[in-house]
Amino acid sequence: MAASALKVALVPYILPERCYDELVVNLNLLHVPCLKVFLSKALGFAVVAGSLVVKMPQILKILGAKSAEGLSFNSILLELVAISGTMAYSIAHSFPFSAWGEALFVMLQTVSIGFLVQHFGGHTRRGLAFLFTYFALLSLLLSPLTPSVVVTTLQVSNMPTAATSRLLQAATNYQNGHTGQLSAITTFLLFVGSLARIFTSIQETGDLLMVLTYVVSLACHSLILGQVLYYWNATDRLKKE
Repeated sequence: MAASALKVALVPYILPERCYDELVVNLNLLHVPCLKVFLSKALGFAVVAGSLVVKMPQILKILGAKSAEGLSFNSILLELVAISGTMAYSIAHSFPFSAWGEALFVMLQTVSIGFLVQHFGGHTRRGLAFLFTYFALLSLLLSPLTPSVVVTTLQVSNMPTAATSRLLQAATNYQNGHTGQLSAITTFLLFVGSLARIFTSIQETGDLLMVLTYVVSLACHSLILGQVLYYWNATDRLKKE
């Protein structure tokens, strides 16, 4: 009975049946191909689970300070373009949710941050217009009305878009001489998530565009994380003032 329940829980969500037989039934724990499948699925779902709260430290930091100082709204817009492209491309190609699910939750949190940047900048109406416009465009992008070539083109553009987004934030940090309300926890979690996604994308999708997108994302998050550490003392002094 317990074995049957375990199989229902694992197959096919975590393991294909052949790997369930190898790892669980036959206890062949050194079966490398199936171990890769298990590790990829486990990492994928861990990234998705982590994405539920990955930007909450950033949101709470903004709300606590009642300020979004140091955050680039243009960077947020470009990040949303990249996230939306990944979502649409993954859905169009029927990739498993464990391979891209975090994009959904990161998108919702990023949209919230975008609104807060406008709200605490004294532009609440502009923030509401931003929310309405974004979700209207996202609905159109995910609808059958959007040609597949548009979705693929958007995914191809993700690499320069994501890079530009992070470079804009890096430029803002450099000009300010500190990272302001940028959350170190969120930055670190995004770095770790991108690192894990390179492996899961290779294993679960085999799609070169997806893999390269996360490689670029990792490089960009590494830059921002480096700035958070470099400007740590300057940012700390700013908070005390």
